[in-house]
Amino acid sequence: VQLQACGGGLVQAGDSLRLSCAASRGTFSGYTVGWFRQAPGKEREFVAAIRWSGGNMYYTDSVKGRFAISKDSSKNTVYLQMNSLKPEDTAVYYCAAGRVIASTASRPEAYHYWGQGTLVTVSS
Repeated sequence: VQLQACGGGLVQAGDSLRLSCAASRGTFSGYTVGWFRQAPGKEREFVAAIRWSGGNMYYTDSVKGRFAISKDSSKNTVYLQMNSLKPEDTAVYYCAAGRVIASTASRPEAYHYWGQGTLVTVSS
C-alpha cells in the first residue's frame, strides 16, 4: 500500500489544520494507521493512531483534547484534525500504516508503510 499525506501549511498559534492520509495501491483494511511527527533536530514521535477495523484510537498526551484522528472508509483516508495549534506542534507530519498491535501503536518501527510527510509550521 502507498500512502499520500497532505494538508500541512503555515498557520498561527490557535489555528486549526486537517491533515489527510490517503491509501493507494491497496486499502487500509486490517491496518492501524498512525500519525508521527519530527521536528528539526528531534526524533520522530508518535502523535495518534487509529485501527481501521474497530476504530480504536490512541493519542500522545500532548495532543489529547486538541487533535482528533478519524477515518473515512469510502475514501480510504485517515484524517488528523488539529485544533488549538501551538508553536511546539511545528514539525513534518508523517502517516504510516502497519499490522500493529495496541501495545506497539506508538512505536515507529511497528509500521511498515510510510507517506512522504507534510510540513506543519505554527507561528507564535
